[in-house]
Amino acid sequence: MNQMKLYHGSNIVVEKPAILASDRKLDFGTGFYLTSSYEQAARWATLTAKRKESGSPVVSVFEFDDGDLDSLKSLKFEKADKSWLRFVSANRKNVDFVNDFDLIIGPVANDRTMPVISLFFAGFYDEDETIKRLLPQKLCDQFVFRSEKSLQKLQFVEGISL
Repeated sequence: MNQMKLYHGSNIVVEKPAILASDRKLDFGTGFYLTSSYEQAARWATLTAKRKESGSPVVSVFEFDDGDLDSLKSLKFEKADKSWLRFVSANRKNVDFVNDFDLIIGPVANDRTMPVISLFFAGFYDEDETIKRLLPQKLCDQFVFRSEKSLQKLQFVEGISL
């Protein structure tokens, strides 16, 4: 068992995570999103505060015991490959896509990757070309807690104002 630190960027401190419906189409669907990258969470905190025009950038820090993975129905993408691309596409296009995973882990399609993924969605790139163009990018990870059972595995540590 290994305690890992995960970070959530927002415009408020989040001590008690919840699964909130989003008006945005997200990589892995509805859930509570975290990353193991403090820098990525800090960027998201700044963007969220600007987008919502309220609060101030805050990174909420959580601990998660990766030994708990055995008790959760989880899906893990090791890298941005064709199966990851298909999964992200299904969620972003929201074609009545449903899954029952408690936790999904994998690369994040961020601002640098979205132009490539948008060209894939528009039919300009096929899967092979899209993956080839994504490979050189250093993609941060994301952990998406999608059920109450999974949220209970998170322990709040602190909120860090930026």
